[in-house]
Amino acid sequence: MAYFDPGSVIWDLRSTDKYDAIREVIRGAPIFTSHPQLDVERFTQIVIDRERLQSTGFGHGVAVAHGRTDQVDQPTIALGISRDGIEFDSVDGEPVHLLFIVANHPDHQMNYLTILSTLVAMVRDELFRREILTCREASDAQQRLCSVFTRMIEARSLRNAG
Repeated sequence: MAYFDPGSVIWDLRSTDKYDAIREVIRGAPIFTSHPQLDVERFTQIVIDRERLQSTGFGHGVAVAHGRTDQVDQPTIALGISRDGIEFDSVDGEPVHLLFIVANHPDHQMNYLTILSTLVAMVRDELFRREILTCREASDAQQRLCSVFTRMIEARSLRNAG
């Protein structure tokens, strides 16, 4: 399975409010908008409703907003990059610069947990966060994300299989 396909990175978010930023990423990401079964507006509301329950800003300038929908067969991930930062009610009080949005089928909870733990492990690395934020184009960030994420997912799969 491929992650961070073309159309999964939204460059230079303008929104500074978390709900507006969620809307901007979902509506701007071809990975969501061109998905044939996904009702983008409904999914956006699912993610916002989930975010209202508890902030997904876990610190270090990163948030992983998510929503479950039976309109996707496989987990779908997009990343919005904000130079200015988004007020996200993060646990450390810092603005978010990397906003991941994950769409997941309700029956695939283990896949979601693997994706979430991989994203968290990946973005805990300060050097990696800096690399993404200093990319010059969305395609550079997308390539870097795809490479690191795929390598980490495969390593986790091998550990779990052994």
